[in-house]
Order: sequence, then C-alpha cells, then structure tokens
Amino acid sequence: MTATGASLHSTVARFSTAGGQLVVGGVELRRLAAQVGETPFFAYEREAIAQRIDLLHGLLGPSIGLSYAMKANPMPAVVEYVADRVEHLDVASSGELKVALDAGMPARRVSFAGPGKKPAELRRAVAAGITVEVESSLEADRLVTIGHELGVRPRVAVRVNPDFSVRGSGMRMGGGPQQFGMDAEIVPAFLGDLASYDVDFVGLHVFSGSQNLHPEILMEAQDRTADLILRLSDFAPGPISEVNLGGGFGIPYHDRDEPLDVAAVCEHLSAVVADRIVPSLPGAALSLELGRFLVGEAGVYVTEIVDRKVSRGRTYLVVDGGLQHQLAATGNLGAAIRRNYPLVIGTRMSDTSLESMPATVVGCLCTPLDVLGDDVEVPTATDVGDLVVIFQAGAYGKTASPADFLGHPPAPEVLIGSDQRKVDNHA
Repeated sequence: MTATGASLHSTVARFSTAGGQLVVGGVELRRLAAQVGETPFFAYEREAIAQRIDLLHGLLGPSIGLSYAMKANPMPAVVEYVADRVEHLDVASSGELKVALDAGMPARRVSFAGPGKKPAELRRAVAAGITVEVESSLEADRLVTIGHELGVRPRVAVRVNPDFSVRGSGMRMGGGPQQFGMDAEIVPAFLGDLASYDVDFVGLHVFSGSQNLHPEILMEAQDRTADLILRLSDFAPGPISEVNLGGGFGIPYHDRDEPLDVAAVCEHLSAVVADRIVPSLPGAALSLELGRFLVGEAGVYVTEIVDRKVSRGRTYLVVDGGLQHQLAATGNLGAAIRRNYPLVIGTRMSDTSLESMPATVVGCLCTPLDVLGDDVEVPTATDVGDLVVIFQAGAYGKTASPADFLGHPPAPEVLIGSDQRKVDNHA
C-alpha cells in the first residue's frame, strides 16, 4: 500500500486488512465488489456512522440534539439509519422531505431550509406538518396563503443571515450579502410583522458556514451565534421552542488538514448553551446541524483500473469511475486549489515493503478535469483489475456530482455493517 499524504495514516488506520485487501464494514474489498455486482460503487459503514453520532451525544449531553443535514448524503438507507440515532432531520427539497418521512422521522422533527422553495414544495411541507425555515417575506406570504387553503397552520422558523462571517470555512453561508436566510438587521422588524401572520412560529435558525477545521474559529462563531439568537429572541412574536445553532464541523480531506478538535468545540458549545442560552430560553429544543461530519468519513468510493498506460514518462491508471460520481475528489466542487483526497490501491494493501511508483489516477471521461489522484505513490505492481479506494467519500459524493455527464451509468451505493456482514443495496 502506498498513500497520498501523511493525513491518510489516520484515515486508513481505522480500516483493517485481510489477505492483502482493505476490509470495509467487515467485508474484504473484492468480496464486497462481488456482492455489489459492479464497479464503481460507494460503500458506507454503519458502525462508523454510529460511532460518530455516539461520540457527539456523549460530548454534548442531553441539552443539545443533533440535526442531520440530509444534503450530505440522502441515500434512503443511510437516512433511515441516522434517523434512528438523531433528534432531527434537515431537508433541502421536497424529494429529501419524502425520504425523511419515509425513514420514520416524526414531521415535527423535520425542517426544510433553502432559498427558492417553490410553492408546490411549500404546499407539501405545510401539508406534512414539518417546520419551514422562512428565508424571505414573500416565502412567509406564500405559507400563509397555503395554510389557509389547506386549513393547516404552517410551522415556521426564521432563518437568519448573521451579521458576521466565519473565517476558515469551506463555504461561507452567512455574513455579507447572501441568498440564504434574512439579514439579521431586518429580522427584528420581520418578527414583529410575523405576529400578525396566521402561522405557528417556533424559532430561529442560524447557519454561518461549513467544513471548518479550526476550533478557535468555530468557538468564536458559537459565541456570536448565541449573542445573535438572544438579541433576536427579544423580538419574537411568541415563545421560542426550537433553535438551530448551525454546525460547520469539518473533516480532513488532504495531507495538510488537521482533524478538528471536536471535544474542545463541543465543550465550548455546551458551556455557551448552559451559561447563556438555556437560562434565557429554557423551553427551547436546541440542535446542532451537521452533515458531512456525521457521514463523510464513513464512506469510500471504489473503482476498478481498466487500463495502465505511459505517456511521455508519466504512468496513468485509468479507472471505470470518475468525476461523474465523485466530483469533489477531482477538485471541481468549489476547491480553489486541487489537492488529492486520500487514496489507496485497496487490493494491494500488503505491498508496503515493495517498490512504489508515481502514477496519476484518472477517470474514463473525455475531459482533462477527470483526475482522481495526481502523481500519487502506488505499488509498482499495480495493474488492470486492481481496485482503487478513495476515502472521505460518505458526503457530497454521488448526489453532488454530474451523474449524467457523457452518459456513463450511475454508481450503486451500499450501506454495510461489520457486525452482521449485511449489505443493503440502493441503486
């Protein structure tokens, strides 16, 4: 086995090997590929998801619940598994709403956030009885009209675009002009107007950024979020029963990334909640919204080498997958500088003592953007038929990639548990 960068050691460390193969969810890689029936595919480990959720529950205690942002991985089997272990689901479309309700999550514990919700989507949300995160005054007007038509009082929370930004986030979703939420400075007046709306106001939602690995920055954001929530709560048209505190916890993707000190961040958040939010809002259910942090490190993307070629001194390993399934790993999903995701040859895990060579792992698409691993070290014997494994693939993989690009078939997904050696398939 040869890997891409020092950070891979901690990533691979939790995976075992057997017979020179990576073991995923208790199943040797070639056997797992045979069970799936084709490559490429995504595999997600139940045990890894459960361990991450249990860790957070233990660090946060009973005062702060977990909300799973389904956009990270909306595979129905994953959502159903997570729904049994968290307090809340956050959806971003009516399609995700259906998956959430099918998973058995009570409607009152589902919220719908995102700009540009269509009237038909709002109608489905109101009819289902979930909480709609209002992001504009027009959206609020539409909800009132829909509620009257259906004879249902819509449950609403106000999503706030905070008056601060979070440095070091992969995506800033607050501060400055944003398509997300309502600017903090106009929320007090809007909350005053909301008192005359025929809606059931339940609370506030503040989400300032995602994919942050800097504990001190996340702690600062938690402090400022608490300040904002408490300031705005004075203008609420009724009791606040729900508060979404945002999230932003990141996972390491590249060799220079340091894993987040999650214990320190959770300890700080627990103190902020206990000392400041609970005394002021004693009846509010508080939630931390996380997506990739719950499922990202639980997944791998597996693709088979179909050709090995040399072009002017550079060795290329051509695989049957690519950016059509795993856009983020190619550096084309918002990355300013392309860096390799952790990658191994999963069928040559015992080759650590043998010679290695530099190679570039590319997909099967007719574009130079389709590079999964640029100048990575792999065992010299790596050849056609070997399986390449890309880690950190449990979030923003299949559904965040251009699946229809050039007409290649989709990649199956499997949720697998090492305890029962069971594979659940969902194409």
